Order: sequence, then structure tokens, then C-alpha cells
Amino acid sequence: MVIFRTILRKVIPFALVAALPIYSSLVFAQAPKRGGTLVVGSTQALRHLNGAVQSGLATAVPGTQIFASPLRFDDKWNAQPYLAEKWALAADGKSLTLNLRKGAVFHDGKPITSEDVAFSIMAIKANHPFTTMMGPVEKVETPDPHTAIIRMSVPHPAIILAMSPALCPILPKHIYGDGTDLKIHPRNSVDVVGSGPFRLTEFKAGQRVVLERFDKYFLAGKPYLDKIIININPDSSNLMLGLERGEIQMIPYATNSTELKRFASNPTLNLTNKGFEGIGALNWLAFNTAKKPMSDVNVRKAIAMTIDKNFISKALHGGFSQPADGPIVASSPFAVPDVIRYPLDLKKSAELLDAAGYKAGANGERFKLTIDYLPGQDEQQKNVAEYVRAQLKKVGVTVEVRASADFPAWAKRMATRDFDMSMDAVFNWGDPIIGVHRTYLSTNIRPIVWTNTQSYTNPKVDDLLNTAGGLLDPTKRKAYYATFQKIVTDELPIHFINGTPYHTVSNKKVLNVPTTIWGPVSPFDEVSFK
Repeated sequence: MVIFRTILRKVIPFALVAALPIYSSLVFAQAPKRGGTLVVGSTQALRHLNGAVQSGLATAVPGTQIFASPLRFDDKWNAQPYLAEKWALAADGKSLTLNLRKGAVFHDGKPITSEDVAFSIMAIKANHPFTTMMGPVEKVETPDPHTAIIRMSVPHPAIILAMSPALCPILPKHIYGDGTDLKIHPRNSVDVVGSGPFRLTEFKAGQRVVLERFDKYFLAGKPYLDKIIININPDSSNLMLGLERGEIQMIPYATNSTELKRFASNPTLNLTNKGFEGIGALNWLAFNTAKKPMSDVNVRKAIAMTIDKNFISKALHGGFSQPADGPIVASSPFAVPDVIRYPLDLKKSAELLDAAGYKAGANGERFKLTIDYLPGQDEQQKNVAEYVRAQLKKVGVTVEVRASADFPAWAKRMATRDFDMSMDAVFNWGDPIIGVHRTYLSTNIRPIVWTNTQSYTNPKVDDLLNTAGGLLDPTKRKAYYATFQKIVTDELPIHFINGTPYHTVSNKKVLNVPTTIWGPVSPFDEVSFK
């Protein structure tokens, strides 16, 4: 057995996202003061609070306050104790031993044991849309109440990272192990019992989540805040006004360039782009390859050639974003420059459409498409969708931009594949095994958002990803990922647009805003007020 830090540095180098400028001074750790209510603004409505069966920021921000995980991470990608005070990865990468701290209890007072850890990990394996995250896990042994041994069929280089707060919430087996389908379990949103620093006291879908300090939290003296209120409003401008008036003290995942510039000039606010390295966010245009005409790769390429990524980054995003060209974020050690790119070329686009059999009719129209977008992030999503509509009109393709009432409505369209094209924001989640494989494996074509909802199938890609996922040697992994990236940028189930320029904006009275690699999807147990 070897301690993880050695493995991390010698075997598993994780991506560090290149830093964008920080527009105002950061608030570094200061002596905390107990008390106060932190009001957080969010544009994304969530369906429920159980991150074991649901991915996404809407669930993860409150979920990581309610549920603790085995480990947490600092801002240098180092694993830190959380529910597990010690851990060790076997030299062959096929087993991980977690030594749980004694005395930790759930919000109902029941002790947290290795049985809960085993139940949760197997529940995540069975239900989470990231099937590759726990895919190699065969079983979890529980030799005593405070020891859990995760056994895997193959070496699993991402298993330590998979123990993170947003990825591995530890559920109470005595509540969720009643045989009810976890995806629709009533305790996902009502009377939720977790083990994190805050307990749920109110959840009104589409409106707010209210969390209060859990006084028996296993980290003595924490959390410092009395309460967290997450106010949900799809209109980011309303949230901005609330922040400026002091009604809201924090907005994570801010991306609007106009608002970011305005926040940066406000002397009462702090703005930082730290805390999103683990997410590895990409903004992209997804194609439903199971529907005509999107099933034709030449149609997909023709669409890509109508899009000027530099215009999007500079004009639509105010220079805050950077163009993206592949499925792995550019700052990852597994990203490669040798991918297929599609520079703006309207003439070539028209030629490809002609050759594919979609010649313009008497009215100049070739065919009609719909384009959806993830609600709540207009500049990154809606505005780009409108730009794509305008560009495609230039080559004879009529596009209807479809709005969804909220995130659940959009997610249902994606899950049921009721779309032609859709803008989307999808994350690498630190390691390709966790955040990249799920989008391209044919075995992950499932009726769940943020799986392979493009219905993309290529046996060679399946083989490349499955092989890379079982290798500990990063050099060998990179070779497989290089081939994978070349193939998917050629076959184009997705056209990559830009890196998502996430920022956290907060009132200067708020101390210790989370800036670890997981940022706002980390426990807020160290956040306090001046």
C-alpha cells in the first residue's frame, strides 16, 4: 500500500486550469467569526439534492453542504482528510482503503459507518450518470465499522479524485437502503438526512434552498455560518442587483462579461476565477447524431465551418473566454494540439451541404433545425445559439432557437433526445475518466442528461477510452487519449466552442470563499463574515 500523495505526484498528474487575471484582491484565510446568514444567488433550478444520482452544479452546491464525502481537495490538487482521516491506494491501483474518523454522525444522530460508505459507493456506481467514475469498482469490503476497502477490477487512476464532495456523497443506508429507486426516492428532496456541515430546513423547487448549521458536525467548531440560503432566479441581472444592494453575498459561476466588468469595478465586491480548476468547464454545441440530417458527419462539419470561435470569445464574451478545440480542456496533461479544427469558411460549408445532398431550394432554404440551450447563462448559451442561427442562415439552413422554462425542462429534452442541436456546458471533472468518457462511450447512451446524449457510437473510441481508463502510467494514457481526440474532432458528435470563464463574486465581508480545485462545490464549513 502506498500513501496517495506519492501516487498523485508520480503517477496521476491532474490538470491545472490556466489562470485568468484576477480582477480584485482575494480574501485569504482570516480568523473566523461564528454566526451570520450567507445568501447565495443561483440561476439554476435543481430537481433534488441527492448528488449520488444527479450531476451538475445546481445539485452540487447545496449537496456538498448537506452530504460529506470521504475526501476533499486543496487548491494544489492534494487530497485532504474529510470523513476519512486516512487513506491508502494499493501499488497496483486496484484497491483503496479508507479509514473513517470515529464519532461522525448523520443529521438524525445515527453514526456514520463503513456500511454507509459501501452502500453509497455502490449506489453511485448503479445510479450516477458518470458510469466510468465508479465503473471498475466490484465491491466495498467493511472489515470493521471504520474501515472501507474499495476493490476494483482494474487499476483506476481516478478513484482518489472520485472521493470528492460533489462526486461521492455518503448517504445514510438506514434511509436510502429501503429498496426504493434512488433516482425517485422521496428523501432526495424532503427530510433529507446528510452528514455535512449544514442540514436542510427548506427546499422550494425553483425558488430557494435553506440550510442551517449542523451542531454535531464531525469537524469541531465548524461550520462558522448559522445559515445558508440559496436564492434561485433565472435572471442573472436580478441576482447582480441583489448582490450590489447587499441582499445577496455571493454568486458562484458568474460568466457574463458585462457583469464581470461591473463587479470588478465595485469596491464592495471581490471577484476571483480561482476554484474552478477541478471542473474543467467547456462550452459546446452538441449534435443529435441519431437524427437526420445531424447523422451525416458532413452536415455536422458544414455547421462547424459557419462558426467563428474567435468572434464568440472576443465579441460575445467580452474577451473573458478562450476558444476550445477538443474534448479535453487545453490545460489538462492529456490534451494534445493535434486535433481537427474547423475555421470559418462559409463557401466550404455550402459545398459540403451540396455534396451531402442538401441543396438549396427555390427559396434558398436547405432544411430546418432546432437549437436548444442550457437556461440561466445567456451570454454563454442563448447568445451563442442565436449567433449559430444567424450564421447557418447564411448557408441556407433555417434554425429555430428553443428556450426551456428551466433546467429540468432542458434536461428532459436532452435525456429524451428531443433535440437537433443544443448548446451545453459540460465539465472534465478533473480526470477524463470521470468527466470525458461519459460523453463518448456507446455504453453510456442513457436517458439521463450529461451522458452520451449525442448517441455517438464508435467501437474504436470505446476501446481507446476503456484501455486508457485502466492505465496508471500517464504517458501511456496520453497516447490513447491523443488518438481519441483526433477521432472525435474528425467525426464531430460535438463542436467545441470555448472554455467557460467561471468566476465567484462575493461581498468583501465574506471571508474564506472556497477556492480549492472544487471551489463552490466544496463544503462551506470555513466560510465566515468579518
